[in-house]
Amino acid sequence: MSRLTPVDPAVAAGKTKTLLDAVQKKLGAVPNLLRVLGNSPAALQAYLGLSETLGGSSLDAKTRELIALTVAGANDCDYCASAHSAIGKSLGLEPSALTAGLEGRSADPKTQAALRFAKVLVEKRGWASEEDLAAVRAAGHGEGEIVEIVAAVALNIFTNYTNHVADTEIDFPVVRASKRAA
Repeated sequence: MSRLTPVDPAVAAGKTKTLLDAVQKKLGAVPNLLRVLGNSPAALQAYLGLSETLGGSSLDAKTRELIALTVAGANDCDYCASAHSAIGKSLGLEPSALTAGLEGRSADPKTQAALRFAKVLVEKRGWASEEDLAAVRAAGHGEGEIVEIVAAVALNIFTNYTNHVADTEIDFPVVRASKRAA
């Protein structure tokens, strides 16, 4: 059971209702994470805004989902591992690619560099070294993409930490990222 009460979209009010109604219309459902974020209209709006904005970044949807999986794996977030595995599957990512993503790995060299950089950002709390930057640049990522990787990591840390605090009930096919559950 969630440690923070998810907002019921049927009884939500004000800005929260407007935002959750838009999510319902777009996705056909309101995931539990967004219901938890609905406790703060500002937090929910921030998440939705950054998520939508990054959807127009130079990183393709599959790479963004693999970054989300890498961050979920690094932060032991079962909710995000489950959600992003489901989303990745819907984008056509193979199960082996999803599992590898949780470990920060990809068979594609450019994607691998992005995932490695994302994992480094989590592990080093953003303090990437000159070598870390050189590696992601050498794989073909420009400065804009590097900033977008940082933004994707930050967005996913936000959701991971929210799920840790809330102990959000998983409403996707369950994928375990956490060593706690092993």
